Amino acid sequence: METLLNQKSTIAEIRRRFDNDVERFSNLETGQSATIDAPLTMDLISRAALAHNPKARRFLDIGCGAGNYTIKLLQIKSDCDCDLVDLSKAMLNRAHQRVTAFTTGKIQLYQGDFREIELPKNHYDVVVAAAVFHHLRDERDWEVAFCKIYEVTALGGSFWISDLVSHESLAIQEMMWEIYGDYLTSLGGADYRKKVFDYIDREDSPRSVTFQMELLKKVGFQNIEILHKNGSFAAFGGVKAAFSKNNL
Repeated sequence: METLLNQKSTIAEIRRRFDNDVERFSNLETGQSATIDAPLTMDLISRAALAHNPKARRFLDIGCGAGNYTIKLLQIKSDCDCDLVDLSKAMLNRAHQRVTAFTTGKIQLYQGDFREIELPKNHYDVVVAAAVFHHLRDERDWEVAFCKIYEVTALGGSFWISDLVSHESLAIQEMMWEIYGDYLTSLGGADYRKKVFDYIDREDSPRSVTFQMELLKKVGFQNIEILHKNGSFAAFGGVKAAFSKNNL
């Protein structure tokens, strides 16, 4: 039986796990192997973000891990300032070490829950959150998080998500879960499949792409784009209008 939301892992428990899992997030060629199409998704998000705004100068990477997404962005445009946020100090240290080699801009580190960190408003040209929001819980939790992202995104900036997703239909969810299970088995056998599924049940609470697209629109993002979806993983995002209502 799926774990109830109030019985899922706490923020502190998630942080401790990431403190001990740095190496798995430090491979730019494979990304996080348990994520289907991770390298493709990193490439699509970085290219889409900079296609939308070739003059972007300020990046925010939420749940940056070891810095893979920021590095992919910097491989296209290196003269950018990067703010990196993660629960894990060990992840931030590794991300800083790796990202430094790819940018001539400034790097700022923030440790903690991004919802509680004071970040500049209307500031970031590109915001990325990879494998982050599946840790959110109830609908209020999701809306608070998306509102915070909208608040810090610059006018004309964009926000991109890559994550585990659920499905509206129970039958489709079960089918997609079986496909994902087969993928995990191909990576590490039945024991690995069980390990990942047990971890997801304990720690994750993903929502559907449709739920998140509707929430993006609700908080104010426009031009919602789905870049890629394969089974239980998807990459998508939206754009903040270039002019606020106050300027019209």
